[in-house]
Amino acid sequence: MRFIASGVALMIIVGAARADDIPGGLTTKEIADGWIKLFDGETTFGWSVDGPAKVENGVLIIGGDKPATLKTTNRFGSFEFRVIERTKGGGSKIKWYNAALPIEESSQWTKAAGELNGPGSTEITLSVPTGATVEIREFAFHPKEMKPLFNGMDLTGWKQFKGDPKREKSEFSVDKDGLLRLKNGPGDLQTEKQFDDFILQIECISNGINCNSGVFFRCLPGQYQQGYEAQIHNGYKDGDRTKPVDFGTGAIYRRQPARKVVSNDYEWFTMTVLAQGNHICTWVNGYQTTDFVDQRSSAENARNGSKTGRGAISLQGHDATTDLSFRNIKIAEWKKVKMPQHNK
Repeated sequence: MRFIASGVALMIIVGAARADDIPGGLTTKEIADGWIKLFDGETTFGWSVDGPAKVENGVLIIGGDKPATLKTTNRFGSFEFRVIERTKGGGSKIKWYNAALPIEESSQWTKAAGELNGPGSTEITLSVPTGATVEIREFAFHPKEMKPLFNGMDLTGWKQFKGDPKREKSEFSVDKDGLLRLKNGPGDLQTEKQFDDFILQIECISNGINCNSGVFFRCLPGQYQQGYEAQIHNGYKDGDRTKPVDFGTGAIYRRQPARKVVSNDYEWFTMTVLAQGNHICTWVNGYQTTDFVDQRSSAENARNGSKTGRGAISLQGHDATTDLSFRNIKIAEWKKVKMPQHNK
């Protein structure tokens, strides 16, 4: 198995093993490091599908008597990846830009891992010709070129919202363990730098039951929480994680609820936010929770319409019960690619 590529830098390592030797799934360390699942083990959520594709017993089965093409709804910049698959028939490929990974026929589960570095961001495509079948147990992704937004020592690069005493009640500090602590509310802590297209990752822990907070982005700088919000609220109804309280952790608040509450109070979790043009997606602990396309008319303020331009990132102090800690806040800016806006 090898890559054929032009215009992108790449490295790939491939190995074959018995199914029991490569169980698939992300480890706790990988989740903390920012790995996400492109295949969630349950559905084709996050992919556009043309042709036969189904999920059975945690395995994505693509192809058969008709050709099939799966394309990520997201566009990805430089990344590391890991795929665990087995294949019947030849001609199948994984594509990104003008790089192509032929998927060779194998009756055993095969693990491929590597990295790709390109000039911007684009979709990842799986193509399977008529008569071939590809089974995927895991497709994992790790963004590269991430830079820290929080130095673990002080609030350099951040500023607290001021100008309305009723919205200045939150306490933002850095404790002896290098954690950014957020207590009380309401309040707002914004980055001094602004971002438009990016992938953001942040580790968070709720130090109380159903603490309410959020990560705002593309915010109007110096104004109180005027942007999109990736919700933080680990509550769910009737013991059913598919019934989030107040949209749920990983939701695009008031736009799209989390399809499942993955995180728990009193446990560290990692949230990933990907914003590209009018397309916004989130993952919590590597599991994709939203896939949102903002089809509203363009607006300077994301509360009023679709905002694709630059804005600040902020942490929300919601109310007097808010008590959270943050660490490993990092971001990669991905160059805009001249492509049409997403529609659904």
